Amino acid sequence: MCTHKPLFALLSALALAGGTAAADTPRLGKPITEAEIAAWNIDVLPDGTGLPTGSGAAAQGAKVYAEKCSACHGEKGVKPPPGYLPMVGPARFDRIDTMKTVPYYKYATTLFDVIRRSMPYPTPRTLTSDELYAVTAYILALNKIIGDNDVMDAKTLPQVKMPNRDNFIIRFPDKI
Repeated sequence: MCTHKPLFALLSALALAGGTAAADTPRLGKPITEAEIAAWNIDVLPDGTGLPTGSGAAAQGAKVYAEKCSACHGEKGVKPPPGYLPMVGPARFDRIDTMKTVPYYKYATTLFDVIRRSMPYPTPRTLTSDELYAVTAYILALNKIIGDNDVMDAKTLPQVKMPNRDNFIIRFPDKI
């Protein structure tokens, strides 16, 4: 007597039902266009891939920061209101409990990417490319990572060496 017939019958029924279920989908949505993808494809890689045209220096960024950033991140990047992060941090991260602020980032392009995607709160993605470069330059200058007169753009920003860049440990190097 074969005991596998009920199992075979069940699996066959599920396979047939699966094919029918796929044909009965509601067919919601529409194909997305390349232009629609481009509007949201704003990631910036460490090497600068994805950076837009434009430029800015710390002096210009100070004005943008005072108007659009200081209420949440504190005047000149320090002493923000409770619940918000400062923009100026320590030069070294030699203790595990050190607050992970901007100097902690491995790449300067990460700062640009974060600002571009999520700032200013509550109206993200409202800064122009020049404003983005300028406020990035201002925050980097506040942290003494670049000079006050250094101009940030798609060429210079990826060349900025962050103070903590060489202190990252790759947890699973064989997965890279």
